[in-house]
Amino acid sequence: MIWILSGFVIWGVGWRLNIWLSHKPKTSFTRLAVPIIFGITLIAMWECFVRGLEISPVLLPPPSMIAVAFAESTNILWEDFVQTVIKGALSGYIIGCGAAFLTAIAIDRFPFLQRGLLPVGNFVAALPIIGMAPILVMWFGFDWQSKAAVVVVMVFFPMLVNTVQGLQASDHMQRDLMRTYAASYAQTLIKLRLPAAMPFIFNGLKIATTLALIGAIVAEFFGSPIKGMGFRISTSVGQLALDLVWAEIVVAAVVGSAFYGGVALLEKAVTSWHPSQRG
Repeated sequence: MIWILSGFVIWGVGWRLNIWLSHKPKTSFTRLAVPIIFGITLIAMWECFVRGLEISPVLLPPPSMIAVAFAESTNILWEDFVQTVIKGALSGYIIGCGAAFLTAIAIDRFPFLQRGLLPVGNFVAALPIIGMAPILVMWFGFDWQSKAAVVVVMVFFPMLVNTVQGLQASDHMQRDLMRTYAASYAQTLIKLRLPAAMPFIFNGLKIATTLALIGAIVAEFFGSPIKGMGFRISTSVGQLALDLVWAEIVVAAVVGSAFYGGVALLEKAVTSWHPSQRG
């Protein structure tokens, strides 16, 4: 009973503290403190209620048990991180987004490609990853190459659509002005259309960050070497080692958030002139 009461007390303290911070002037400290307090409150409540209600660790391990599993399995988690994130997700992300960017420029340069490539891309994007992953694993083997291929399929179309839309963001008056200066297509692209397209391009890059990690992990469910986050989650569930499963989930969440945050920071630096980055 004391654990449950402690959980409610922690919730009340965290709630009141965040309300107090919300009435303070908005600074870097308050913007950072509110989500941190909220996250700590949720973790503490999770610990208290799991222990107070005596929930089986097989169903839901407490955060303390997950932390112990994390500390005891750092070597395993690092190997899985390298296999899934560095080799699979990151390589597929770079290849897929790079190919989509170049394809978008080709579509913009030769409009007839838009009628042929975009419907095909839309069809591929609609294919379920659960159905595509086993096929790509059979084509490219059980190592990281097949995971990268799955990631390429997942990130290509969102990046393509956003880039094509961004290249059309500049208005006709701006393009007419470039033509009056006798600017070539390459000059117009570099000096006008790409800068105007940057918010759209970064939107596609941010969407692709989450898709890349999801695709690499899901692909490992259908065949992988004896390492990788998806492989570890699948085998640990079969062994009822849910604390290790949650440790892998923590790694995935941290990596995904850091990946997204890094792209968002790069966007802020590159598109500081855009209204969405002001204030």
